[in-house]
Amino acid sequence: MADSPASPGIPRSDSASPTPATIPDRSASPEIPLTMSASAILTAQPRDVASALASAGGYASEKVVVKFKPVGNAPALAMAVAKISSTQTFSTVIWYLRKRLKLRDAENVFCYVNDSFAPSLDEIVGNLHNQCFKDSTGQLVISYAMNPAFG
Repeated sequence: MADSPASPGIPRSDSASPTPATIPDRSASPEIPLTMSASAILTAQPRDVASALASAGGYASEKVVVKFKPVGNAPALAMAVAKISSTQTFSTVIWYLRKRLKLRDAENVFCYVNDSFAPSLDEIVGNLHNQCFKDSTGQLVISYAMNPAFG
């Protein structure tokens, strides 16, 4: 057979393959241009940081409108909409719902936000409302069931 020109990047089978290049090892710690003792200490916060921190603890409104939606065999409430302070925990919502449904201590109620998310009892209602869980009308929709639902 006549020797044909080798394709670029593909070694010929009858010749010894070249030794692959070695990638040098690098130090695990990054190169820091300044020592820690030479770093600058801020004496005041920038204006945008100060304004962001001033509004960080507050809520858009003092009260959150909560709409209760029954799921499955759960009884419907006569008043399906209620207002709650934005600083209250989700356990207060469950306490209110249990009271309105007249549940005994041995009976359960399962609550979900947006038909999928079950918040923890210590979650702040204002945080749930201000995050992505309010509907287009600004209400926090809480679905409730007597048996586990949605997974």
